[in-house]
Amino acid sequence: MNPMQVNPENPIGVFDSGIGGLTVAKALFEGLPFENIIYFGDTARVPYGVKSVKTISLYAQQITQFLLSQEVKLLIVACNTMSSVAYHVIADLSPVPVFGVVDAGASSAVAQTNNKRVGVIGTPATIGSKAYPRAINEYDPEIRVFSQPCPLFVPLVEEGWLDHQVTRLTAEEYLKPVVAFGIDTLVLGCTHYPLLKPMLREVLGDEIALIDSAQSITEQTAQLLKRDNLLREHHGLPEHRFFVTDFPIKFQEIGERFLGRALSNVELVNW
Repeated sequence: MNPMQVNPENPIGVFDSGIGGLTVAKALFEGLPFENIIYFGDTARVPYGVKSVKTISLYAQQITQFLLSQEVKLLIVACNTMSSVAYHVIADLSPVPVFGVVDAGASSAVAQTNNKRVGVIGTPATIGSKAYPRAINEYDPEIRVFSQPCPLFVPLVEEGWLDHQVTRLTAEEYLKPVVAFGIDTLVLGCTHYPLLKPMLREVLGDEIALIDSAQSITEQTAQLLKRDNLLREHHGLPEHRFFVTDFPIKFQEIGERFLGRALSNVELVNW
């Protein structure tokens, strides 16, 4: 599909394995306030991190086809696991541009670092995929990347313990070995982690730059839409729709914490 044939009024599609990608949606709401956005959370099949590449790729295909049926003008893979292992499957299927959080975070880290020492924190699945070191070293092979899985961060964020002493002590333990490598840049390699930024900043101090893929991908999206004349010209209220494959009791509570506002227009998708 040629970008010139796409209607600028069409929505941006954002998808994630569950709730975490709402931090990306929030960044888009703030950075592109006039754009229509559709968010898809595969809440019935989360977490993806314990599943095989084949299974994740199948889920990615299904979600991509659904969002394409909604006539999106751009796809954003907000799930770090999916972006790590199934990005090319999605890109091959999609006639519209596809952005992934891994590449967005990697390119921002490369632009930010001065001493070529970059840390990455993420879920065990994302860290185990080595997607971030590969992406960073594709931009600059001289950069040394130090990765640290942080499996407790996601449940702590979903519990709402964003500035709890337990979360702070956990962060100090996780970050100690990464900081010891002398990094000057840290990639937040999970969409839950931006909610921990104030606390992480206190633990790390001001010398280490924090890379939030949500902000990076919003900047990339704005640049592409402007370049291809796809920015929505109608400056009325945009439509934000949310699709989920299951409606767990805590989805609305956690989602509103992620967005910092009421979560409405949530629709259930039955495959």
